[in-house]
Amino acid sequence: MIWLDWRGLMQAGLHGLRLTPAQFWGLTPLELQVMLGLAQISTPMARSRLAELEARFPDALKENENG
Repeated sequence: MIWLDWRGLMQAGLHGLRLTPAQFWGLTPLELQVMLGLAQISTPMARSRLAELEARFPDALKENENG
């Protein structure tokens, strides 16, 4: 079981970041962590990495698709 400090998170979001309750509850945990400076978003995937993944894991067409 993961224990979250909801009181602390709500205090940080509602008071520290001045979010409305709807904005606070609409965030994902990662978004809240980034806004609080507790996590960083990694750099976007480069085109070369995407091409590498596409070659490694090609989409398989079903018989009924596209014709």
